[in-house]
Amino acid sequence: MRVGVLAVGRLRASSERSLVEDYLSRAAKAGRGMGLTGFDVTEIDDRKGSGRDGEAALLLKALPESAALVALDERGRTLDSPGFAGEVAGLRDRGAGGLFFAIGGADGHGAALLERADLLLSFGAMVWPHMLARVMLTEQIYRATQILAGTPYHRV
Repeated sequence: MRVGVLAVGRLRASSERSLVEDYLSRAAKAGRGMGLTGFDVTEIDDRKGSGRDGEAALLLKALPESAALVALDERGRTLDSPGFAGEVAGLRDRGAGGLFFAIGGADGHGAALLERADLLLSFGAMVWPHMLARVMLTEQIYRATQILAGTPYHRV
């Protein structure tokens, strides 16, 4: 199952970008044996004036038709890391045609994307900068591969 991140905006060369690339590279190596592939980021131009609905349309256009969609949203469910890994494994085991995580722009996601999402996921009540949300998401994706592999990376 292909795993990817769809994100509004571009992440310039920075320490955050390096972390995202590192976590996705690690996840790709670990995920191969578990039927998880891809591990990439598709960046969507945050066109001035397009707003949430315009951004949602662009994100949905980049989403493969048969893929499961998890939207990061402040009103979503909060999961612990094993619960997150369980969601990833469950979608894989049910034969999802891919798993994509959507990170919206500054104003959040448009209604069409929220309605299409299979899961709304929240990183808690605090507001996080867009670039840190990407780092946190990709680290949790990597952590999920480690939990599913039974490695000691995740300790309770």
